[in-house]
Amino acid sequence: MEAAGPFRILVVEDDPRMLDVLRRGLWEHGHTVMTASDGVEGLTLAQTYEYDVVLLDVGLPLRNGYEVAASLRAQQNHAVVLMLTAYDMEDDIIRGLDLGADDYMTKPFSFPELLARIGSITRRRPSAPSGFLKSGELVLDKLKRTISLAGVPLSLTPTEFLLLERLMEEPGIVVARKQLIEKVWGTDAEVSPGALDTFINSLRGKLNHAEQRNLIGTVRGTGYFLSNETSAVPEKGTNE
Repeated sequence: MEAAGPFRILVVEDDPRMLDVLRRGLWEHGHTVMTASDGVEGLTLAQTYEYDVVLLDVGLPLRNGYEVAASLRAQQNHAVVLMLTAYDMEDDIIRGLDLGADDYMTKPFSFPELLARIGSITRRRPSAPSGFLKSGELVLDKLKRTISLAGVPLSLTPTEFLLLERLMEEPGIVVARKQLIEKVWGTDAEVSPGALDTFINSLRGKLNHAEQRNLIGTVRGTGYFLSNETSAVPEKGTNE
């Protein structure tokens, strides 16, 4: 399966051979490609031109891939970010995803696999978020990417925001773990259940701290749900 498109793609990679392989391969498949060999140059190009996809190496000089991804999301840059990493530790993967990357690939990888992954993440990424979601005193603004609880703004990471958005789409209904993973990282993502639990627990902690009640419940072995009642989520049979 190849990537759809053609796309405008920015490749940020400090290995000259890898950079050339990616540039040539993507160009041969009809994509417009620009390149950068360090994080500062890559961020400058991403701020200057519009791209559909940013292929972002983690181990960049001057500014690493984590810093670049965080800057792009802070500036509400809506390009799809696919991180390329030599690290396969779960903590490193979680860090990249939580800073706003849409997906990651561990080196070495095949070029057909890269094309398939680009196709997958571009298909699932919404073109322009809009509208509001409301559940009790929770209000989520899709356009501004903000969330408030009882009128008080909450500071959520990009991953926490997407998870809460999915739960708020069906308050009171159990959302399967697989659906939550697909919502945030897509059907082809290699995100472990443990990584999902880490993000849910972080989100739950922020909501609980603000409201002093448990707004996210768990159905063991199945998934999570957002309480749509003003009372606490029942403990028995739902929470961990």
